[in-house]
Amino acid sequence: MPYRICKTFEVESGHILSHHAGRCRFPHGHTRRVEIVLEADDVDANGMVCDFGALKESIAPLVDAFDHSICMNTADPMFSVLRQAYGERVLGFENQDPTSEVLVRFFHDQVHSRLEAYRQKADARFPIRPGVRLRSVRIWETSSSWAEYSAQS
Repeated sequence: MPYRICKTFEVESGHILSHHAGRCRFPHGHTRRVEIVLEADDVDANGMVCDFGALKESIAPLVDAFDHSICMNTADPMFSVLRQAYGERVLGFENQDPTSEVLVRFFHDQVHSRLEAYRQKADARFPIRPGVRLRSVRIWETSSSWAEYSAQS
């Protein structure tokens, strides 16, 4: 079994699920906990999969973009109005409601590409070895509800 590490981030964000039959079709917010799991078959010379700092540095802009934002379906009639009023704090999801499942897949793909870009940086403060891979991303919407995505089977 490989070694695994997990780094957790918290963001305050809202969303509107325009296709929801219940109250979730109205604007509402969550304190979301985002867990990112990395794995490797072995540890480095320092006894680590990789330094947690590598993960923090590589995805800081992503976490910042989601903090105090509202996620919306771009097909929602209010999307353009709110985007004009609040700019980059309104995050659009192309023709789909930003459910936890949609958000976790988005986060997974973003984390994967940002880790790969960070790995290529010659001046990275916390190098990421080639054998380190993204295992999964889990997003907690509430203290009892989460969605998880992993590209691996």
